[in-house]
Amino acid sequence: MIRIVGTIFAGLLGLAFGSFLNVCLSRWPEGESVVKPRSHCRDCDHTLAWWENVPVVSWLALRGRCRRCGAWIGWRYPLVELAVGVLWALVAWRSHQAFFPIEYAVGIMFLMWALVGLAVLDAEHFWLPNALTLPGIALGFFWWFLQGEQVGWALHMPPDLAQNARDVGERLLGIVLAAALILLIRWLYKLIRHREGMGLGDVKLMAMLAAWLGLPGALLAFGLGAVLGSIAALVLLIVPARGSESWATTKLPFGTFLCVGGIVSSLWGGQMIAAYLHWAGL
Repeated sequence: MIRIVGTIFAGLLGLAFGSFLNVCLSRWPEGESVVKPRSHCRDCDHTLAWWENVPVVSWLALRGRCRRCGAWIGWRYPLVELAVGVLWALVAWRSHQAFFPIEYAVGIMFLMWALVGLAVLDAEHFWLPNALTLPGIALGFFWWFLQGEQVGWALHMPPDLAQNARDVGERLLGIVLAAALILLIRWLYKLIRHREGMGLGDVKLMAMLAAWLGLPGALLAFGLGAVLGSIAALVLLIVPARGSESWATTKLPFGTFLCVGGIVSSLWGGQMIAAYLHWAGL
């Protein structure tokens, strides 16, 4: 019963934070404050009443349009709210099942929130802001370190400074290697195609994933993102694009695919990596 109540609460809280994320996604690219003014229509500046701000429900009740001017609000708003709500509920359900501490669940929930936001920003604006990725790297590293310290406290183990230093060094090395992988691909692409293929935002996003998930988890996210990106490229190849732009010159938001891979890796990465190692006989 506690597990069900906790999952429902996490899902509802995720809907609320997803609604706030929508405010950030609309205002950050315009350089606007996310605190004020109050939520309003982007077309007619109509200030929304409280009942127009209920996640998902208000969008359905208004049929996706502004009550005053009738402007289309967009599918992104309910989809982002639902994505964060469902992911947070899933994290709460799995955390209770595996007896993870609340700090673990809160950390993964923040990671989900950030990855959903980064995925949308890259899809809409080809932008992975430093305001999310750089603090995300630091928070991910601190969160990982806190998990290790909690294990020692729970088991009443005396601190092993030498082992702690090795673990910290390996984690930092993993972050650097993850970022270096994208830098290498970026350099090779530019060498071959004589134009930019990946931005530095992808480099920082990969480092952020390594800080939270470790190098194996980040590499899994990269692999999943590469597969998703390849599928998207094949779809562009099969379905002729409108206009004069060739599919070969169409820009794809790799950060979006990388975020989706990061979400999958954070939820099921351990099982997927273990299954692969078993299949490979390692």
